[in-house]
Formats: sequence, structure tokens, C-alpha cells
Amino acid sequence: VQLQASGGGLVQAGGSLTLSCAASERIFGINGMGWSRQAPGKQRELVARISNGGMTNYVDSVKGRFTISRDNAKNTVSLQMNNLKVEDSGTYFCNAGTYYGVEYWGKGTQVTVSS
Repeated sequence: VQLQASGGGLVQAGGSLTLSCAASERIFGINGMGWSRQAPGKQRELVARISNGGMTNYVDSVKGRFTISRDNAKNTVSLQMNNLKVEDSGTYFCNAGTYYGVEYWGKGTQVTVSS
């Protein structure tokens, strides 16, 4: 299974970007999809996650600004990012988790927010 992320880019602070991620095939036993990010010199952090039933979780720093959504039938997940801040910059990775413990990760897409 390959996860392909897209939609990153350069944007000014206060702007918006939408990230998209698609799986190359149906993921057996999937229980959720999400987005994580990693800035240079920092650990990767989970930004948002959405379960099969549509329950969402966000890291506190993006609540009210980011929205995660998912198309279960197509195994795609999107992240709408509004009011972007410089500290949102980093490489964003999508992932899919399964009930049997396997996780799939995409290669990442770069988001750069300029001041």
C-alpha cells in the first residue's frame, strides 16, 4: 500500500492550504487516517486524526484552524489548513492505521509558511 500526499507549498502567514492523501489500494482493517508533521530539529507530532466513524482529534495548536476529512470509500484523507502560522511549517505526512497494528506512511509534503 502506498500513500501519496499532495498539496503542500509556500504560503504567507494567514493563508490557507489543503493537503490531500490517497492510498494506492484498499487498506484491509483500517481504523483511522491522520496527518503528522515534522519541523527541522523537532520530533514528528500528530496534527490530526479521523476514525472510521468520523471522530476527529487535533493537536491543541491547530484546533479551530485545521479540519481533517476523509472519504472512506476512496481511502483518501484531506487536511484543510486555514490561518496558517509560521510555526505550522514542516513536512506533513499522512498515515493510515489498522486494527492489527500495521501503520502505513506517505513520503510527506512540504509546507512552508512565510511571515
